[in-house]
Amino acid sequence: MKNQINKMLLMTIAGAALFCGCRKSETFPVDKVTSYFVFNPLDSAGESAHGYLYQIYAIAKNGHNRVAGDYLDAASDDAVSSKSGTVQVKQIATNAVNSFNFPSSENFWEEQNATGIPSNSGTPSSYWAGIRAANTFITNIGVVPVKGKSPSGVPMRYVWQSEARFLRAYFYFELVKRYGGVPLLGDKVFTLNDNVALPRSSFGDCIKYIVGECDAIKDSLLTYPLITPDADNYRPTKGAAMALKAKALLYAASPLFNGGNIDASNPLSGYTDFQADRWTAAANAAQDVMNLNTYKLDNNYRDVFLTQNNSELIWIRPGSIATSVESTNGPVGFAVGGTGNTSPTQELVDSYPMINGLPITDPASGYNSTDPYATFTTPKRDPRLDANIFYNGSMWLNSTVQTYEGGQSKPNSNIQQTLTGFYMHKFMGLSENSTTLVQHPTDWVAFRYAEVLLGFAEARNEVESSPQADVYKQLYDIRARAGIEAGAGSNYGLKAGMTKEEMRAVIQNEWRIEFAFEEHRFFDIRRWKIAETVMNQPRTGVSIVKTSSNLTFNPITVLNTAFVKKQYLYPIPYNEVAKNPNMKQNPGW
Repeated sequence: MKNQINKMLLMTIAGAALFCGCRKSETFPVDKVTSYFVFNPLDSAGESAHGYLYQIYAIAKNGHNRVAGDYLDAASDDAVSSKSGTVQVKQIATNAVNSFNFPSSENFWEEQNATGIPSNSGTPSSYWAGIRAANTFITNIGVVPVKGKSPSGVPMRYVWQSEARFLRAYFYFELVKRYGGVPLLGDKVFTLNDNVALPRSSFGDCIKYIVGECDAIKDSLLTYPLITPDADNYRPTKGAAMALKAKALLYAASPLFNGGNIDASNPLSGYTDFQADRWTAAANAAQDVMNLNTYKLDNNYRDVFLTQNNSELIWIRPGSIATSVESTNGPVGFAVGGTGNTSPTQELVDSYPMINGLPITDPASGYNSTDPYATFTTPKRDPRLDANIFYNGSMWLNSTVQTYEGGQSKPNSNIQQTLTGFYMHKFMGLSENSTTLVQHPTDWVAFRYAEVLLGFAEARNEVESSPQADVYKQLYDIRARAGIEAGAGSNYGLKAGMTKEEMRAVIQNEWRIEFAFEEHRFFDIRRWKIAETVMNQPRTGVSIVKTSSNLTFNPITVLNTAFVKKQYLYPIPYNEVAKNPNMKQNPGW
């Protein structure tokens, strides 16, 4: 830890990285910059300080193909990577990692260079770098005489400071959900002469700190309408702080940390007791976001990811206007085809119900195993299946995807192609009926309103003796927006009078199908403590054989994943434990 903080000191004073996503930013001469230059008491516009704040934003990740070219979901039971060779998500999914070699793209503790080796130089990438930079900004912005106020009358200097505090809380949350308790640095900016061999704080203290920061800053952040929506939509608002609080409390209430600690007496890996009130706190925090009446579900599921500044977005990481998602993940075999990095699993495909809301395992659903994607027959599948996954017969580029053996999108040649018979469709532009790829925003949605609603439903279900109307309503709303039919009883395929356990299973599946590829499933199966079950089963797909006009669907195994208890948390990097006698390793590592 001491070595890491010393690295961060040098890096964060060194200069500002260009802010991603075509936002205006300032750059600094990295060999000459000083803290006085950045936090200049004569800079009434605060341009240098604002550029430094952009640097902190740039440390927060855009999740598209973030893990060495793959989505994190490809390390879960929802997908596998189509790539060959050493694949980081495959290493994680098969338990081929340790505290020495944990994949660099998911190592948010140590600074990494392009080769994945800890480095003293380059654009900061670890979340300790973000925390360090945020502390520098928070403790120095007071000397800059920034002019102007927010629409609510808060001096802009304090708005910026609160944005830095939000980012710091966000970085802490991203660390805590991976590692458990981490050292809490407060506002202190450590120097090279300080003793920074700090111990880890308890999991509970970390959650308390994150929640306290969100409460402290929410009223000094921007509120809607933003000053200039097109330019400011990446900035955290009051709603973003409240959503971060709700998410932190939801994780804290979840089985892994609340009563299911993998080391029962260890306060670093979770709470050492179970308290039902933690579920109540999570539900109340989500309700507070709902009570803002600022956000609502967008009318169209795909538009959430393709239309900027829509009503569902709470906080995003900006990207460019491009077709990069298509070129990296789109199906092969088209004139402007992709490389198909992401192969969704049969398990994910099967989790989508029919359009009547009934699971495909229900005899009343109308599911037809000879036309599993309801390409030619009715009833149709949940429209989110089409939005998220390419299957054999999907429309694309004014043609159809062919994933049968020897088809244009599964040619069985030596080019990279789907391993499962499916390709990822989510986040891609409306290119189904075009002959060229349609450009679109590649913003990464960090928080959106649907997860607040589903988080509320999950927490309330755990509080109530049996699910009440407030739980059902959130599922009705999410399913209605998705295009699920209301049905005769207007229950969107949900059984009336479910038990808590039945509703829990429904909610967990709704998280899966609504948020596929959004970096939820990987952590959800951990916080629910079900990864030992789902990840110790083989990942499967389908081999489709076409004979004349007939298709035969044959199940295949594409990867044998593995999970042991220690994997519920990441290992603290070996170097940090070796250099800091106060740094305790996570259980099992």
